Amino acid sequence: MTTRPKNRGRDGRDGSAAGVEAPAASARLADALLVRRVQTGDPHAYTELVRKYQDRVYSACLRICGCAEDAADLTQDAFLKAFGAIDGFRGASAFYTWIFRIAVNLSISHQRKRQHRATLSLDGDTERRLSGGRREPAAPPSDPAAGLEADETRAQVAAALATLDAEHRAAVVLRDVEGCDYQEIADILEVPIGTVKSRIFRGRMALRAQLEGAGTAPAKRR
Repeated sequence: MTTRPKNRGRDGRDGSAAGVEAPAASARLADALLVRRVQTGDPHAYTELVRKYQDRVYSACLRICGCAEDAADLTQDAFLKAFGAIDGFRGASAFYTWIFRIAVNLSISHQRKRQHRATLSLDGDTERRLSGGRREPAAPPSDPAAGLEADETRAQVAAALATLDAEHRAAVVLRDVEGCDYQEIADILEVPIGTVKSRIFRGRMALRAQLEGAGTAPAKRR
C-alpha cells in the first residue's frame, strides 16, 4: 500500500483532510482555459465548469444550510452569479476558489436570514402567548421518513452541524469535508488564516460537545 505525500498549504501546515483534494496546478490551468473560452463567447465551456464543480458546491451548500431544496437553489444562484461576473474574473485565484467563495457567501447570508426570521417568529409567539393569543399548530415535517432512512451517525453529524453558526459551519465544512487547506479557506471566506483556524477550532469543539452527548464523537483532528 503506497502512501500519498501530504499536501501543505502556503501557511506551511499540513493541508490534508478528509474529502476531495483541492485542484492541482494542471486542473487550475484547465479551468483557466475554460474560463477564457467563456469570456470569448463559448457558453459550452461554462457548462463544463458547472458539470465539474456543481456536486461539490451543492455538497458544501447543503452542509451549511441543512436543506436540500435550499442547497440546490443556492448552487444554481452561485453559478448564475459567477456566469454574470465572469468577464471580470482575472484568475487571481483558482476558479474553484472563486465559485466556492460565491456559494459559501450566499449560503452564509441565507442562514443569517433564516436565523433572523426564526428569531422574529419566536418573538411573535411570545407576544401572542403574553397577550392571550393562540398559536397555530406547527406544520408536519415535509418528509417524516427521511430521518428514519438516513444513516444514524450521518444524521447526528448533520444535526450537530446545524447547531453551529454559519461562519463556523462553513469553516468546518471547507476543512473537514472539502479538504481545503487553511490558505484556501482564508481565500474563500476572505478572512485571515488566524480567523480560519479559530473558527475551525471552535466549530470542532462545539461539534464534539454535541456528538459526545449523542455518543458519536469522532476522533480528534488536527
